[in-house]
Amino acid sequence: MPLIPTPRLVLLALAPLLLGAAMAIDTSLLGPMLIADGGLVLLAVLDGLLASGRQVIVTREPPAVLSVGRTNPIRLRIRSTARRRLDVTVTDDRPPEVTVADLPARVTLGARGRANVVYHVSPSRRGAVELGDHHVRYPSPLGLWQRQLRIPARNVAKVYPDVAAVRAYELLARQSRENLLVRAVRLRGGENEFERLREYGRDDEYRNIDWKATARRGRLIVREYQQERNQTIVCLLDCGRLMTAESDGLAQLDHALNAVLMLSHVAARAGDQLGLMAFDAHVRTYLPPAGGRRAAQRVAQATYDLHAGMVETDFEGAFMELTKRLRKRALVVLFTQVIDDVSAQAVLRQVRGLRPRHLPVCVLFRDPDLDRLAEPPTGLAGAPDGELYVGAAAAEAIVWRERLVRDLKIGGALVLHVPPRNTTPAVINRYLQIKAQHLL
Repeated sequence: MPLIPTPRLVLLALAPLLLGAAMAIDTSLLGPMLIADGGLVLLAVLDGLLASGRQVIVTREPPAVLSVGRTNPIRLRIRSTARRRLDVTVTDDRPPEVTVADLPARVTLGARGRANVVYHVSPSRRGAVELGDHHVRYPSPLGLWQRQLRIPARNVAKVYPDVAAVRAYELLARQSRENLLVRAVRLRGGENEFERLREYGRDDEYRNIDWKATARRGRLIVREYQQERNQTIVCLLDCGRLMTAESDGLAQLDHALNAVLMLSHVAARAGDQLGLMAFDAHVRTYLPPAGGRRAAQRVAQATYDLHAGMVETDFEGAFMELTKRLRKRALVVLFTQVIDDVSAQAVLRQVRGLRPRHLPVCVLFRDPDLDRLAEPPTGLAGAPDGELYVGAAAAEAIVWRERLVRDLKIGGALVLHVPPRNTTPAVINRYLQIKAQHLL
């Protein structure tokens, strides 16, 4: 428990120092200087002894589950055992893949007082993370020292895909406002049986307004009809090396997993079943299709420590394994990244092989950096040759990718070519469109 000198102690130490300098003129100041030195040392030792012992107790209350790429609150409970007021500064050890805000935190505790501190962590990687020891500083009674404590602590939390978004969607869904997160597509004809009444939304059709309920409640109320239920969705997650690329602080695999987690929740609410296959050179994880209230939790638990590896993806092996396991017609959603002709041809062959038994959807991640490089530079005439070559190469890569998207559509697949940050709403909207149009 080290003691750190404060500016007050440094200022007091100037008195003997000035007396020592004055001795060059008047040697009779030796006695007062020694007395000042001794008094200062005695005062500093006494103050340090009064500050000895652990006078602050800290306990941490982390959530059991953290969401990757999200700001997660961590609560610290701080208690003083001293009979005086303490100005306490506290911080925590944390792993390098976790960004921390609001630390160090400062709080004033009364005599034997208590206080709560909340700081926030943003993990950039899924899996288990360990939050380590607490480091506390508080002043001695005379303010000559800062007592620094290291309080042992160890909390292990699991970093899941974006479960916070699922909670937000569920909260809005209970208020019939889930279309604030995704542009929900309503059924256009061919409705089955009545499901519920709810408030009118901007995307609703006028013919679904229930005028009797509207008159009773004094605001527009619409009828909502059940869509076809018990359909099957299977998500294929490419975990090869190209999915390690980062965008907006997250790997592309993390953006895909966030979309899968939300899709599992929305599909469960619609009465559908969702399965998952993660693969690279071989199948890493397989979850058979299932629904129910715990669908999103099931996906999160199975994938929280799933990471992309620096290996080539075997599309043929993965689709062959899928064909063996999947007998019922399903919506197959493939999340992948392709940048060469060999991989592109492999994806095209496998997607074409799914038709007509299944309905394939390919989610390809658009590279925002590549789009920026392809933009013509300002002052084209004076641009350096290197910049022009880079722009031309980026444009050529974009043209190649657009050609791949066109070939996939010709092969019978539905294609989403979106920036990683837009993956989740794009996937949910396409799923709702497929349900509304009875494509599955």
